[in-house]
Amino acid sequence: MNPAMWSSPWCAACSAALLLAHTALSGQVELWLTSPEGTARFEKQALDLSFSKMTPIEPTIEVDERRTFQTIDGFGFCLTGGSAQHLSRMSPAPRSALLAELFSTKGSGIGTSYLRVSIGASDLNDHVFSYDDLPAGQTDPELASFSLDPDRAEMIPMLKEILAVNPTVKILGSPWSPPIWMKTNHDTVGGRLDPKFYPAYANYFVKYILAMRADGIRIDAITVQNEPLHPGNNPSLLMLAPEQAEFIKHFLGPSLRAARLSTKIILYDHNADRPDYPISILNDPEARRFVDGSAFHLYRGPIEALSKVHDAYPDKNLYFTEQWVGAPGDLRADLDWHVKTLIIGATRNWSRTVLEWNLSSNPELTPHTDRGGCNRCLGAVTIDGDIVTRNPAYYIIAHAARFVRPGSVRIGSNELEQLPNVAFRTPNGRRILIVENAGQHSQAFDISWRGRRCRATLQEGAVATYIW
Repeated sequence: MNPAMWSSPWCAACSAALLLAHTALSGQVELWLTSPEGTARFEKQALDLSFSKMTPIEPTIEVDERRTFQTIDGFGFCLTGGSAQHLSRMSPAPRSALLAELFSTKGSGIGTSYLRVSIGASDLNDHVFSYDDLPAGQTDPELASFSLDPDRAEMIPMLKEILAVNPTVKILGSPWSPPIWMKTNHDTVGGRLDPKFYPAYANYFVKYILAMRADGIRIDAITVQNEPLHPGNNPSLLMLAPEQAEFIKHFLGPSLRAARLSTKIILYDHNADRPDYPISILNDPEARRFVDGSAFHLYRGPIEALSKVHDAYPDKNLYFTEQWVGAPGDLRADLDWHVKTLIIGATRNWSRTVLEWNLSSNPELTPHTDRGGCNRCLGAVTIDGDIVTRNPAYYIIAHAARFVRPGSVRIGSNELEQLPNVAFRTPNGRRILIVENAGQHSQAFDISWRGRRCRATLQEGAVATYIW
């Protein structure tokens, strides 16, 4: 193969494919590293790593492309109202540079490929709102007053700027609460969805999806309720599994189908300590036909619970949609837990996404709602005017998002207690291996692939992404 061909104008796509093929055939391995003390923060290493025939050592990570698992939708963050507010208040040029860094794979970009947004306010907005707020005592079952106006100042413009950088970013919408006139307690905190407003609330989702589409924003999926078993947040709603099943099978599912919307319906969106919640709904064949899969957080329960849901219904997808990093952040501890448990653990347990809560914060960790809003949630980046500080979640997501692009497939690799790892094959044929040294000492190890070996060393607590 003549390297001079790679810059030939005959076909840019062909040149890229030839370059990748040459890299794989030559056995060259790229390494991106984050060290626990922060001396390397998602940095490409100038090391000469390659696959060759060599005397084996232990431990060895065996990468086996013959075993394939789930397809990946993406890695990313929750874009809260506060996140959009911080971004919108930056000067145009620094904001543009930051969005390119966050959402592009070119240059120093980390390639964020999936976002979760709130349908209405979350607890990280500066006030609580829905898209159909009315004076006390009034109702609007026809949704004549529905409007996305609360999101037009900051959220919608930021989504448009993000999509201009990367039009393929997938967006998941999650509500924290319906309009309070639909609720049994007429309050933003807690309460339940009044059954007489099930039809109106189903139509509320339809109107939201269609209104966002009219603004050029495609909502790929929705969850029915954020944390349905946590009615103490502001805003929030208690929605038990039988209620969610009833709402999906008789109202939400038929309404999306009647509107000819392909937006996916995802169950649950809460902690891994209750896999019975999504399983009980999937046990209902009428509800199940409308459901794409189930979503999880991990403030309680083991990550392995996701596999219980997969084993019960292997034809339904799994998503990991939220986990916070508490301020002020600890790179060593956060990197260790989040990479091992989520980037590696969630994907090893069939998740198609890993999302961190949330994209950005400011130095004061505002805004947040009163009566329950999170006052310690640290963004992936801290934005102080035009000054940007990168926090642990930035590096956690970067190790997967830049290289494990949407459409990648998880492939086999053996589980090692001291070297937790996960492997993928990308749509363009590259292999990605993410490894953490969870031991107490620096560790040499082999990566075995197709009968050849690459020898690597990781210091204690370090995270590495290997690409070939």
